[in-house]
Amino acid sequence: MQKYDIAAYIWPAYTGDEPRTRMFWPEGMGEWQSVKNSVSKYPGDTWPRKPLWGYVNEADPYVMEMEINAAVEHGVNVFIYDWYWFDERPFLENCLDDGFLKAKNNGKMKFYLMWANHDANSLWNKVISDTPAGSETIWKGAVDADTFDVVCDRLISKYFCKPNYYRIDGKPVFMIYDLENLLKGLGGPENTRAKLEEFRQKCVDAGLGGLHLQLTQWGERVLNLSGVDGGQKPDSEIAPWLGFSSLTNYQFVHFIDIDRDYADIAAEVPAYWERWTEKYPIPYFPHISVGWDNNPRFHGFRPGIVKNATPEEIEKALRKAKEFVDTHDLPAPLITVNSWNEWTETSYLEPDDLYGYGYLEAIKNVFLED
Repeated sequence: MQKYDIAAYIWPAYTGDEPRTRMFWPEGMGEWQSVKNSVSKYPGDTWPRKPLWGYVNEADPYVMEMEINAAVEHGVNVFIYDWYWFDERPFLENCLDDGFLKAKNNGKMKFYLMWANHDANSLWNKVISDTPAGSETIWKGAVDADTFDVVCDRLISKYFCKPNYYRIDGKPVFMIYDLENLLKGLGGPENTRAKLEEFRQKCVDAGLGGLHLQLTQWGERVLNLSGVDGGQKPDSEIAPWLGFSSLTNYQFVHFIDIDRDYADIAAEVPAYWERWTEKYPIPYFPHISVGWDNNPRFHGFRPGIVKNATPEEIEKALRKAKEFVDTHDLPAPLITVNSWNEWTETSYLEPDDLYGYGYLEAIKNVFLED
C-alpha cells in the first residue's frame, strides 16, 4: 500500500458536456479550446503545448479509466475535484459524475471536493478576457443559509457516502476555497459557525462520523468580519474558531512571488510551511505547484510567469514535501499538488509534448521509489 496520499486538483472544464460552458468555449470542447488556440507571446515561451493524450473529454468514463491508471501507476492516488455552485445549481459536476464516478476502475483512487466558492466572471472567455467585460461578475460564489443547506445535503448524499471518498480520522474531507465569500453569504462569523456545525451534525446523522473541514490557505489573509473598524481578524484565528480541521494551499501564486525561476521559488516555500505550522492551531498539509503562466487565457501578454519548471525541479520540491510529512505529526500523509490538469495556468501533471510524462515520473520517483 502506498505510504503517502498525493492529491492532485482537477479543474473539471475539459469537456463540452456542461451546456453552460458554451458561453465561454463555443467550440464544445471546454477549455481545451484555449489550450488548442494558444500561441507564443514572449522570448523563451514554451507555449503552444499539446497534450499527449489529445483534447480528450474528461467527462467520458473511458477517458477517465485511462487517466486513473496513469495516475496510480505514477503515485497520484487522490483527486481533488474543484466543485462549483452558481446560480442556484451545480456547475461542471459532470466531469466527476459522468467521468470519474462512472469509470470502472475508480476504486483504485480516493477523491474529495474543494468548493470553489469564488465569484465567476468572463476570464474563461478568451474573446473578452483582456477587456473590462472580462472582469464583470457573471455568478456570485457566496450562498445564503437556505442554499447552504441544499449544498450540504447534496454533498452528503451524492459524494461523501461513496466508499472511495477521502477521509481523515474516518471523516470525509471537504475543502472550502474562499473563506471570505463563505462568511459573506452566510451572514458573518456567528452564523457561519452555526451553519458549519449543522453541516457537521448532518454528517454524523448520515453515519459518516463527522466532517473534516479543510481551508484553502491563501497566505495569512486578514478578514473584515463586521464591516467596521476593529472587526478584522486573521484567518489563523477565525478558521479554527469556525471549526476548520486543517489547511493547505491551492497555488504558489497565492502567497509568493512567482515571476522567477522555479528553483528559487521552491527554495523559499518550506519556510512558509513551517510558519503556518507554528501560527495555525490546526494541521497544515504541504502543497506543491507545478508552475504558473496563464497566458493561454488571454490574447495579450500577462506578466507573472514561473520559469524553468522542469520535471527535475518539481522532483526536488516534492522531496521537500515528503520530508515535511515525515518530520511532522500530521493526521494523514497528505500532500496536495496543483494540479492534474490546469493547462491554461501551466500547472499540470498530464503528459505533454514538451516534457512527456516527466512530471508524473517525478512523482513516481519520489513516492513509489520504495
